[in-house]
Parts: sequence; C-alpha cells; structure tokens
Amino acid sequence: MASLTIERFPDELYVRLSRRAAANNRRVEDEVIQILSQALGERRLSILGLQGLGKELWATIDVDEHVDRERESWD
Repeated sequence: MASLTIERFPDELYVRLSRRAAANNRRVEDEVIQILSQALGERRLSILGLQGLGKELWATIDVDEHVDRERESWD
C-alpha cells in the first residue's frame, strides 16, 4: 500500500481533521482516505444504504400475488 506525506499541513486544518475523525470513530489517516475517496467519486458502500431501495416499484404490486405467479411459472 502506498504512503503519503504532506509537508506544511496547516495546524488549524489538522485540528479540524482530527475532530472530524474522532466524531466518526476513525483514525486521522482513515478519515483522510474517506474524504479523498468521496472527493474522487469512490464510495465505500454499506448494505444499510439499500434499505427501502426500490420500494416505489412495489408500491402498486400485491407481493403475494406476484410471488404466486412466479412460483406457478416454475412448473
């Protein structure tokens, strides 16, 4: 894994970064990785983000009828 050293890192910015890391229960290094990943469009996804996904597709469908039709198609 690569290593990164930042020279002349502003103290005020480091303090804010440290506070943010603590608030997210992360080490400063992990917080930097998270921030950079988000900024570069690479997100770590959580399964919790799937909660409710697609519910609007099922809003007008009777789930029991749908399952019954699918099961009948297997025969």
